[in-house]
Amino acid sequence: MTTASTNIGTLVTRTPGLHGGSPHISGKGITVRRVVTWYKRGLNAEEICDRIGNLTLAEVYAALTYYHANKTEIETDLAMQAAEAKRLESLHGGNQPASHE
Repeated sequence: MTTASTNIGTLVTRTPGLHGGSPHISGKGITVRRVVTWYKRGLNAEEICDRIGNLTLAEVYAALTYYHANKTEIETDLAMQAAEAKRLESLHGGNQPASHE
């Protein structure tokens, strides 16, 4: 019996025009940045799978591996995203009432 194997190098990719060319899970469009955000909030790989829903454990680990192998790139991306969010918040007042969803 033969088993199919996955080339782990194919699990994370970049697509011009998608997420500004940021690395993402192949075929899913979920960015490494999104996976790392949950990871930095204290979720483990299994919890990230549960939270995001349509990712396999291998895909989450591939994203985390990409992050650890390219930490400066992803940390810079996260910092730029946070700065842009802060800039937009200041432009729009940032004093919106809290949502009670």
